[in-house]
Amino acid sequence: MHQDVTEILFTTDEIDACVKRMGAQISADYAGQKVLLITVLKGAFIFMADLARAIKGDVEIDFMAVSSYGAEAKSSGIVRIIKDLESSVEGRHIIIVEDILDSGLTLKYLSKNIKSRNPLSIEVATLLLKEGKQQTDVKCRYVGFICPDEFVVGYGLDYAERYRNLPYIGILDERVYS
Repeated sequence: MHQDVTEILFTTDEIDACVKRMGAQISADYAGQKVLLITVLKGAFIFMADLARAIKGDVEIDFMAVSSYGAEAKSSGIVRIIKDLESSVEGRHIIIVEDILDSGLTLKYLSKNIKSRNPLSIEVATLLLKEGKQQTDVKCRYVGFICPDEFVVGYGLDYAERYRNLPYIGILDERVYS
């Protein structure tokens, strides 16, 4: 365990099993249909890669980069698109792949933005859901784990661009970011 992590919440094996379960559900729900996974960089890129491999069927991927955190531990609520999609979403089944859903402000903005581009459908797959933290009514069809209200890192999740490479998800020691 990394010295700045106080507790491992989800092990590598637990994450692997969870992603396979989510991929199987998406595969069943979209059997015979093409799906475009839209991933929010940078936090969700590892999850998206594993999820895409777990989905049996026709899958494409595209990336957006948004910012609502900066180097802070809490979302500012102000969303800025840094990199937009390269693919058209019009008439397509879209799954927005998120690493963590806490306030829901970023996801609400993204969903509204993508919906304005006339997709056939939009769903959300999030690896972590901080229940009770949502400030919006964003719905997630695919949820990996319920996450406690802690600042978590690993498996793509970071603090100030650090800890993304940890193979597990753990609680970051508060002394690092306070």
